[in-house]
Amino acid sequence: METKFREKLSAINLHYKIWMSDKKDAGILGDGKWQILKLIDQKGSLKAACDELGYTYRRTWGDLKKIEKFFGFPLLEKHRGGHEGGKTVLTEEGKRLVNAFDQFHASVDAMIQKGFESFIENLK
Repeated sequence: METKFREKLSAINLHYKIWMSDKKDAGILGDGKWQILKLIDQKGSLKAACDELGYTYRRTWGDLKKIEKFFGFPLLEKHRGGHEGGKTVLTEEGKRLVNAFDQFHASVDAMIQKGFESFIENLK
């Protein structure tokens, strides 16, 4: 029995999500919204970012508006059509929020990975 248990330890993958909420537990920012903001920044399009992640445009737009309302600054600048078509870019505040979450996530990822490794060691 002990040997089978030890063999299973190497088959365990760690998954987790990070999100932040207000005092009433309403979601503010988390992995999903962070990813959509990063993709908007890369692709220059909210629609393209939604399509890639399989998110609905309408719900995502509403979620981003809630973040803007909470923080009190716009996340996106929309530039309509024209010869080359429209584009959506992050505002400077939006970029700062994404960068801060990037750094926060990297720090938390390292701590969680260390804790996970300790968990596996304690089971051996």
